[in-house]
Amino acid sequence: MAVHLRLQRIGKPKRPFYRVVAIDQRAKRNGEPIEILGQYDPQADSDKLKANMDRINYWLATGAKPTETVSVLIKKSQVSENK
Repeated sequence: MAVHLRLQRIGKPKRPFYRVVAIDQRAKRNGEPIEILGQYDPQADSDKLKANMDRINYWLATGAKPTETVSVLIKKSQVSENK
């Protein structure tokens, strides 16, 4: 079973809100995740990503592949934590 870290859309129409989840790559976008790792609000003024970085690092260490968007969000989050 290949695991991906990806965004799962929740929220209202025209008001997107996403969860960062670890999920089987064959599952649908809003399928049942293995684990919810955090949340991403693209319309927030600050602190757009709130995630458990320990669990994200665990999944990356076990071979989970992040989507392009999630990998960019993780990198931005790590840069902002180091400031």
